[in-house]
Amino acid sequence: MSDEDVLGWVAGSNGWGKFNNGPMNAPIIDPLQGDFPEVIEEYLQHGLMKCIAFNRRGTLLAAGCTDGSCVIWDFETRGIAKELRDKDCVAAITSVCWSKYGHRILVSAADKSLTLWDVVSGEKITRITLQQTPLLARLHPGSSSSSLCLACPLSSAPMIVDLSTGNTTVLPVTVPEVDNGVVPPSRNKSSDGLPFTPTAACFNKSGDLVYVGNSKGEILIIDHKSIQVHAMVPTSGSAVIKNIVFSRNGQYLLTNSNDRTIRIYENLLPLKDGFTALEDMNKTVDEVAGVEKMKAVGSKCLALFREFQDTITKVHWKAPCFSGDGEWVIGGSASKGEHKIYIWDRAGHLVKILEGPKEALIDLAWHPVHPIIISVSLTGLVYIWAKDHTENWSAFAPDFKELEENEEYVEREDEFDLIPETEKVKESDINEDDEVDIVTVEKDNFSDSDLSQEELCFLPATPCPDVSEQQDKCMGSSSKLMDSNNSGSPLSEEAGQNGQATNHASSPLEEDTGGTRMKRKRKPSEKGLELQAGRVRKPLKPLKSSGRLSKLRSKPVTDLDNGNGIYGDDISD
Repeated sequence: MSDEDVLGWVAGSNGWGKFNNGPMNAPIIDPLQGDFPEVIEEYLQHGLMKCIAFNRRGTLLAAGCTDGSCVIWDFETRGIAKELRDKDCVAAITSVCWSKYGHRILVSAADKSLTLWDVVSGEKITRITLQQTPLLARLHPGSSSSSLCLACPLSSAPMIVDLSTGNTTVLPVTVPEVDNGVVPPSRNKSSDGLPFTPTAACFNKSGDLVYVGNSKGEILIIDHKSIQVHAMVPTSGSAVIKNIVFSRNGQYLLTNSNDRTIRIYENLLPLKDGFTALEDMNKTVDEVAGVEKMKAVGSKCLALFREFQDTITKVHWKAPCFSGDGEWVIGGSASKGEHKIYIWDRAGHLVKILEGPKEALIDLAWHPVHPIIISVSLTGLVYIWAKDHTENWSAFAPDFKELEENEEYVEREDEFDLIPETEKVKESDINEDDEVDIVTVEKDNFSDSDLSQEELCFLPATPCPDVSEQQDKCMGSSSKLMDSNNSGSPLSEEAGQNGQATNHASSPLEEDTGGTRMKRKRKPSEKGLELQAGRVRKPLKPLKSSGRLSKLRSKPVTDLDNGNGIYGDDISD
């Protein structure tokens, strides 16, 4: 009897199924399923969160709150690992940024401040105040301990800030008319006298160049050390560029413009020493000068790859970004009252629209390694979108077939007979030694060639004592997540008569009475619930002996449900 003749039975999610034994090298996960999130798996709640950022490995998630604090979540346990709070800052956080190896966090706030934190100790390293409110702040990606950062203020040009000295260098936002590329910095007005709109800017992967998107729809490539514009790339729409961001591998650049279009550009410069290559291009282009020369050089730096837009609804986009591997592009709908996330592949096809609760979306982030999306709603909740995994039993047997109901199988007379010759062949195959490679490690998407072992991946957890919870408040947290996937948010469904949001006792994380710390709820034991129910049904008999009563008064009785001590006086009453 051959291996193909052996039949087996397994139980799947849709019933029982049968299969023929076959090669077991098929993937467990269906390869036809897209590697992108599909449903809300969980939500995080702590105050009112506004902005989020992952560390490079995706093990820690930083969230800025409206009260000026920065909460660091352990993404493996979904619990709070640390809370960074500055007594001098009570304004809302506008952006958070991790350093290269995760030991520092840069926080920008609405009170015009930039604060650099030490993550492990939770201490403030430095704090400076700008003259304008920074909407976005990014640390220099080239070094783990760099004090340089890029700040994009509300009503002035982007600037390079030295956090150690407080010195600021304003970057140009328009193409200069002179040949040397140097633009005299102006504070609140551009060269044509118009007031500034918020200007988007970002470092490239190595940090030697800054890419600035201005209100004319132009992408300027600037050397931040010499404050010189080396190249300019005009966009097709000539609309205001609201967002500009690189993929994690540095090969693609994304822009979000006011013409409701997301554009993807391919980076033609080398990932390392891009500034040197840019200088060489400027030396070789001699046919034209001035603005035309910058456009010629810019055409060799960036090439338009794809454009994404919703031709039907003409929606504006919010917080677009790449996936961790750069294969997917996401953008949130900027429409009020809806929580929609659009997912495209890099070829330009719309593959999925994620619909959440009826709340405005204000920030997005894709996990660096896993197909997980984090979205922030206007109510301050953080939603975790993950894949809806389906069972694929054909991974264990290609001929597996699921059955709608049980079927009686009539085997052949000799189907399960053992044949010695076949068993010998089996043993020879099983005992054959195969070389197993235990040395080669597959490179992750977040990894760099200069990966350091000093990288901070996890923080030690500080346990909080459990508090007793009222049993009548217990409700299933899974029902809340199901409802949040359809229409309402957990906050809107849990609102009390006074209109304020309250937490259910069955939530995975519980808020303390102070409203600033989150605690994990302890589930009562079954024995404790039985004893508690017995005390309610059967009243305690009065104690006859006064000596026994005196003993009970001196000896506490422990409540098995919540661990609280009660005395004999309470029992007798």
